[in-house]
Amino acid sequence: MDLILGAGPVVKLVLLVLVYFSVVSWAIIFFKFRVIHRATRDSMKFLDFFWAKKRFDLIGQGLKDYSQSPLSVLFREGYQELLKNQRRQGEGEHSFSADMGGAENVARALRRATTLEIQRLEKFLTFLATTGATAPFIGLFGTVWGIMSSFQGIGKTGSASLAVVAPGISEALVATAIGLVAAIPAVVAYNHFVNKVNILSGEMDNFSQEFLNIVERMMRRG
Repeated sequence: MDLILGAGPVVKLVLLVLVYFSVVSWAIIFFKFRVIHRATRDSMKFLDFFWAKKRFDLIGQGLKDYSQSPLSVLFREGYQELLKNQRRQGEGEHSFSADMGGAENVARALRRATTLEIQRLEKFLTFLATTGATAPFIGLFGTVWGIMSSFQGIGKTGSASLAVVAPGISEALVATAIGLVAAIPAVVAYNHFVNKVNILSGEMDNFSQEFLNIVERMMRRG
């Protein structure tokens, strides 16, 4: 604290920016950990529920128990599109081309829901990437500025002894240390969350394909 309070105004501003990055990053880390953990947990439970029930109407009635699962969102959007297609067929003439058009509509609804869910899971991760990429350089800027100020002080006093140089340089290096403290957790968390989102994205693609296969078999059976 003595080093921070004894730093110059520019270095203090740099430290304030880095503290802001660090606090927001940790808030995002805790928030995303909860969101992605719930999404992963509910997705595993929903898959078990989906294959156990097998009937779409029964599955649709139990979706509220898996509200955090992106797979339940995909099912809801695909099932609603399937019901719309069945209502349209009930009002008109049944045909194979109408069935294929309905399957395409379901596929589009699944792709749209997948995109929205991935965007929801990736929300705020950009800030972690930005913190990891920029915080060390912001800290380095504060260090360079602090060392420049130290050399200016040496020039004014005309003394280059260790007792004169060391305090200013140690104050300047605090900025780099704080920059690394802000960047390292952000980078680790970003890589962890991106990996989890990629896994969930793969599960959504697999579920969409399985859902479409079931829909196409239903349509072929009429």
